[in-house]
Amino acid sequence: MKSSPRVRSGKQYRAERSRRASPDHNTPRATPQIFRQHPGRGYRHVLGVRRVRAFIEMLPDWGELSAGLNAILLAPPRREGCDGFHRPGLVAICAQPRNLLQVVQNERFIREHRDLFERLGVPIEQTAEGHVLHFTEPTLRAYQLLHVLLHELGHHHDRMTTRSKKRASRGESYAERYARDYAERIWSRYFQVLGE
Repeated sequence: MKSSPRVRSGKQYRAERSRRASPDHNTPRATPQIFRQHPGRGYRHVLGVRRVRAFIEMLPDWGELSAGLNAILLAPPRREGCDGFHRPGLVAICAQPRNLLQVVQNERFIREHRDLFERLGVPIEQTAEGHVLHFTEPTLRAYQLLHVLLHELGHHHDRMTTRSKKRASRGESYAERYARDYAERIWSRYFQVLGE
């Protein structure tokens, strides 16, 4: 951030601050930069840059996986229920509601992820609005790192293993399988190194 003080008639005024440049995920980098954006009103991040860095340092084949990845973004939510997203050169983890409760109306999502939530110790409550996931800070951090980030990295891996390296062609099922397989490889190490 740049500040430039103004002086008029010998009196110094408050510094004018220019906005920080947004992360440019199209700039090739030797190692991906980790950026954290403001989570937005009613939302918060439970992950910080240092925790994400510590997590990626423990990934067994990070050098190969990070090829073509320029940025990891801790982003505000793009839409209701969005856990993360990817673009060429970028993977993102979205901020979650401040109260750490997630209301999920998609029955299929709950069915496909119930084993993961049980393993993490996340209670699921059935209500009129849908399924309410009762996260705590540690369980949400584990979910975001061991599933959401790995899922988005699965899309990145999908894109980088195609001939053109321009599109992730194998879709959600590939990213989901990738996240589950990778999480299984590092599950116990995660809780030894970063677990709470």
